[in-house]
Amino acid sequence: MVSTRFLFPPGVYTVIFSYVGYSPLTETIDITNDKTFNAGLHSNAELKEVTVTATRKDENVTNSEMGTVTLSLERIKTLPVLFGEVDILKTLQLLPGVQSAGEGNSGFYVRGGGPDQNLVLLDDAVIYNTGHLFGFFSVFNSDAIKDVTLIKGGAPANYGGRLSSVVDVSMKDGNMKTFHAEGGIGLIASRLTLEGPIKKNKGSFVISGRRTYIDVLARPFSSKLKNSGYYFYDANLKANYILGKNDRLYLSGYMGIDKFTFQNPTGSFKADIPWGNKTATLRWNHQFSNKLFANTTLVYNDYNFASNFSQNTFAIKIASGITDYNAKTDFDYYSSFHHHFKAGIAYTHHTFVPTQVSGQVDTVKLDPNNAFIKYAHEAGAYVLDEFEPAKWWKVNLGLRYSWFEQVGPYTSYVLDANGHPTDSTKYTGGQPVKTYGGLEPRFNMRFELGSKSSIKTSIARTYQYLHLVSNNGTMLPTDVWVPSTAIVQPQIAWQYSAGYFRNFLDNKIETSVEVYYKDMQNQVEYKDGYVPNSLADPELSYVFGRGTAYGSEFFINKTQGKFTGWIGYTLSWTTEQFPQLNNGQPFPAKYDRRHDLSVVGSYKLNKKWTYSAVFVYGSGNAITLPTAFYFVENNLVEQFGKVNGYRLPAYDRLDISATYTPQHSKPHKWQGSWSFSIYNVYDRHNPYFIYADVEGTVKTGIKVTFYEVYILPIIPSITYNFKF
Repeated sequence: MVSTRFLFPPGVYTVIFSYVGYSPLTETIDITNDKTFNAGLHSNAELKEVTVTATRKDENVTNSEMGTVTLSLERIKTLPVLFGEVDILKTLQLLPGVQSAGEGNSGFYVRGGGPDQNLVLLDDAVIYNTGHLFGFFSVFNSDAIKDVTLIKGGAPANYGGRLSSVVDVSMKDGNMKTFHAEGGIGLIASRLTLEGPIKKNKGSFVISGRRTYIDVLARPFSSKLKNSGYYFYDANLKANYILGKNDRLYLSGYMGIDKFTFQNPTGSFKADIPWGNKTATLRWNHQFSNKLFANTTLVYNDYNFASNFSQNTFAIKIASGITDYNAKTDFDYYSSFHHHFKAGIAYTHHTFVPTQVSGQVDTVKLDPNNAFIKYAHEAGAYVLDEFEPAKWWKVNLGLRYSWFEQVGPYTSYVLDANGHPTDSTKYTGGQPVKTYGGLEPRFNMRFELGSKSSIKTSIARTYQYLHLVSNNGTMLPTDVWVPSTAIVQPQIAWQYSAGYFRNFLDNKIETSVEVYYKDMQNQVEYKDGYVPNSLADPELSYVFGRGTAYGSEFFINKTQGKFTGWIGYTLSWTTEQFPQLNNGQPFPAKYDRRHDLSVVGSYKLNKKWTYSAVFVYGSGNAITLPTAFYFVENNLVEQFGKVNGYRLPAYDRLDISATYTPQHSKPHKWQGSWSFSIYNVYDRHNPYFIYADVEGTVKTGIKVTFYEVYILPIIPSITYNFKF
């Protein structure tokens, strides 16, 4: 269903409605006041292929927003994939300013920000862990997704809570007229999506599922895996219903589970490690008039990670997670004097479980008071105005106020110089512990330099009250989300950016050059030499500092024709400074990458064959390595050098793919296609990490050898996709 709004003077008009594959409809409409008209078109099976061409003023030039890219799933599905699984987050990594979190990983960094600084939304629900298979695949099933938008510059005021970027993923609404199905059978996973009307022309649904079968395929080849394995599955559901002329209701949900199990041959030792996300979104869309609209949304989020280990009569469980209840209302108003106003309010109740330990020895249960559960309220209100002071000048001006309060029950400790508690204060349930808040101005402006080029600028201040604390910088399920507290202050950033945008060849080629500078305060890391301790509150082991990121991005994007694709290049610097780390001296962040290049191309040879290729190159990530080894009382001790003082070798890789779609002389309800991909065509051994192998004793001396470990060689894959 497509909704379009037109403004006409009163009168009688003849309107022709047409769409490829449907017979045109001609209607005479008498407009004396505001009117809504629904046109239903009938399928025409005998209609031959129709080519529609149009000249448009591309959004690359006319939009006021900077660093914003919208990708359709049809384009994403043509690119080479790993293990046959289409992954929208890996596609985003190919854009300038976006860097991969590691070989094969779906995590990503944007303009020098950490993985927790990306706000990832699925139909307005926050996704706290975006990875399956320890990050190798994202949680997004491509068959259930309509489109994805990345905002890496100054996000408008209606977005808040993260410093670096917004990834807004929209699910399909479903077909209101007929039933359809699509899916795919790959090397490690299969998927199926069903959609159709709940009531014809009144409501529709989409239900989609995906499961990997790594465990099923591996078990026949090893008796040791009989009671061990790994699998993930996820399910998406969305339904919408037209309640009346001005009201529409949407309900969507997501559930994804990863589960790793292990059992030794004797059964004396068992491990069960599940983790996953659950979300539910209920949205009511109401139209007050042809100029005023409202969306009221209720959202439930739940992310949990657990480790269960048992050996004979001893068992232990370590769990963490975050649960949210969210409500918000947004208004859109299109004024008669060409201003687009948006305003809204939002509230979220958070429950954090950073580390919770329980266990059992024989018949004795261990349930120590070490949950460290934290509770918090988060709220925000915003208003923005998008308008054109002149035809060549467009402004998006917004102001957001965000507020965060940690509440009890909670125990606050007073620490001595060595970090040991000397006193404590207890807060009862609901009692305020610490409150933060601040204004977040957002400013985006576009100056058109004719019909083909423009200059854009952006300034944004953002607050982030939730933090992902990690020893390795990637969003593994063992990483812990923690709130701002009396000890942990909110992250704050100012970002400034400017760019030149120009289109060529009647908008077939889009180009841009952007520069940015970002100053980040209250960054969070673990103390030097931190060792996990489930019996102590993790926030007692954090240190705080600041970060700086700046760089330039170059983008060439061909959007039309048989050959499409883009070239993206980023030149950037990201540094951090913590008084307690690296002797207080600045050091490169783990995700500081000087050069980052992506070349993406897709060629549609004919109706049957489409070929694609991706080449990526990036400077090596910064790492910390030991520089000396010595013995103290016969114990080997490592002495590390400067924080992130070394770098992995540069990363490069080539992937290719071909998609074959059989053609039939007569119309077929069943449509199938084959996708063939080769990941890492020339078998580049890109190091995943480096480790030191130490041999010798006090008497013989020691020999140290450093080894590079790589995990993904050349990998071919094949997937069969179908629709009916």
